[in-house]
Amino acid sequence: MVGSRVNDGGTRVVIGRISGLFGVQGWVKLFSHTKPRENLLDYRSVELGRTAAGGAIEWMPAELLDVRRQGKTLVGRLGGVEDRDGAAAWVGADIAVRREALPATDENEYYWVDLIGLAVDNTDGERLGTVTSLIETGAHDVLVVDGERERLIPFALGPIVRAVDLEAGRILVVWDADY
Repeated sequence: MVGSRVNDGGTRVVIGRISGLFGVQGWVKLFSHTKPRENLLDYRSVELGRTAAGGAIEWMPAELLDVRRQGKTLVGRLGGVEDRDGAAAWVGADIAVRREALPATDENEYYWVDLIGLAVDNTDGERLGTVTSLIETGAHDVLVVDGERERLIPFALGPIVRAVDLEAGRILVVWDADY
């Protein structure tokens, strides 16, 4: 499973954000939502999103230049940004790519963004709720399902998750409604 989150109905997928400044020559620290996190370094043509007045996100095309690992951190330089002050204006901005830029998934592999918003039904025909987010754990990812109450359901294909039907917008699970 690959981690990402979506904005604007699926045309963009947020793969990270600019989390801080690095040095004085316009470099920034990059926080990755991808798995593994270094996958963020594969994208050069991106869009940067900032919240504007009124709460809407404004997107601007950008280039990530000279991206690399720096110790445990990912860093890069933004095209057209030559100094620390210019880079500071982008701290906190989301980094997104167009949906079609993402690689195809293998069978039984899903982008998190594809699972968020899906209805979750159990094998008894009960609607448990809707996936609102996912949590990464050491063993496997966990679906956060909001319905009449919040449920945390392991995303274990086979024993718990019996089917993911993206076209129907539904996940079928072996999970008692009382859990």
